Amino acid sequence: MNERIKQLAEQCGFKSNPDIYDRNQSFDIPKFAELIVKECVREFVRKQPVSVNVSNRARHVFKHFGVEE
Repeated sequence: MNERIKQLAEQCGFKSNPDIYDRNQSFDIPKFAELIVKECVREFVRKQPVSVNVSNRARHVFKHFGVEE
C-alpha cells in the first residue's frame, strides 16, 4: 500500500499493524473516500497553472463525489 494511502486510512480508523487483527476495528469508509478525493483534487490543482478552468474542474469533481470543498 502507498504510504500516503496508509496515512489517509489511519485517519479513518485503519490499524496498519499486520501482527494484530481486530475484527471490531472501525473503519470510516465514507471518510476515507472523501480524503482520497480531496487529495487527488489538491494534487491535480497543485500541478496545473492556476486558472478559472482548473477551479471549475476541481469544483466539479467535489460535486460529483458529494465532497465539501
